[in-house]
Amino acid sequence: MSFRITSDCRSAPFPPSEPAQVFPELTEREHEILALIARGLSNQEIAQQLNISLKTVRNHVSNIYNKIQVTDRVQTVLRAREAGLGTEGEED
Repeated sequence: MSFRITSDCRSAPFPPSEPAQVFPELTEREHEILALIARGLSNQEIAQQLNISLKTVRNHVSNIYNKIQVTDRVQTVLRAREAGLGTEGEED
């Protein structure tokens, strides 16, 4: 029985864009914002889309930078896209 479960797990595809597993240190909201950053949205556009204040977006972005150890938006986009976020096939 355990062999079958183990072999099933090995053969099951593990999507690289599963946010919780890609960046486990981020909150659900931070994952959401990171995906929007990776798609190229500005802080203002993110605030409007999520119906939150610009200040709140800035706070989340700052937390994301610290948690994924980047210093700017370009590095953030690169890390997110390497993880499969912000791509056309990604679901929101």
